[in-house]
Amino acid sequence: MLFTDSGLSGKNKKVKEIVLVGRSNVGKSTLFYQLFGKRVRRGRKPGTTLKPNVIRFKDLIITDLPGFGYIRADRKLNEKIKDFFVRYIETNDRIIAAIQVLDASSFFEIVERWEKRNAIPVDVEMYEFLREFDIEVFVAANKMDKVEDSDCIKKIAEKLGVKLERVYPVSAKFGEIENLKNALKRYFREIGKSDWIGVLR
Repeated sequence: MLFTDSGLSGKNKKVKEIVLVGRSNVGKSTLFYQLFGKRVRRGRKPGTTLKPNVIRFKDLIITDLPGFGYIRADRKLNEKIKDFFVRYIETNDRIIAAIQVLDASSFFEIVERWEKRNAIPVDVEMYEFLREFDIEVFVAANKMDKVEDSDCIKKIAEKLGVKLERVYPVSAKFGEIENLKNALKRYFREIGKSDWIGVLR
C-alpha cells in the first residue's frame, strides 16, 4: 500500500485545502463525485484505497483521504492508515475545512460497538481531532435513505457535541446533497472565496 500527500508543501500560505475524511465504507468516494464531479479510484476492499484522490482548482486543493477504522480490516493496515491521516492533518497547515462523512444508517451501532470496548468511537475521535486544529468541519450524515429514525440527525449532533445545523443529512447514492453543497457555497462566500464555488459540480 502506498500513501502520499497531495504533492504540495503544507507551508504554502496561498494554497488552501479542504479534506474529505471518514471511516471506510461510508460512501465517501460517491459523495466526492457528487460534490466535485470526479470519480475516484478505489481498492477492491474497504480500507484499501492506495492514495488520496486530489482535485486542484485555482488556489484550492480538495483531497479525499483514505478511510480507516473498517472493523474487519487488518489491524496493522488500520493503524497504518490512521497514522497517515494523523500525520497529514498535523503537518498541513493549509487545511481550512473538512467534510467528515459518516454512515447515518449504522452510526449508532458502530458507536455502541466501540464503546463496549471502552474505546472512543472513530467518528467521534475524528471530529474532535479535526476541531483541535480549528478546522471548519461539515458533518455529512450519509445514507439517509436507509434511516427511519426521524431524530437521527439530532442524536448524531449530540453524540459528536456539534450544533444541529452543522450536521447535513445527505444521500450521496441518489445525489441528494444540495444542503451540503449550499453550505459549502455559503462558507466560500464568508471567507471571501466566491470563485471556489466553481469547483462544485
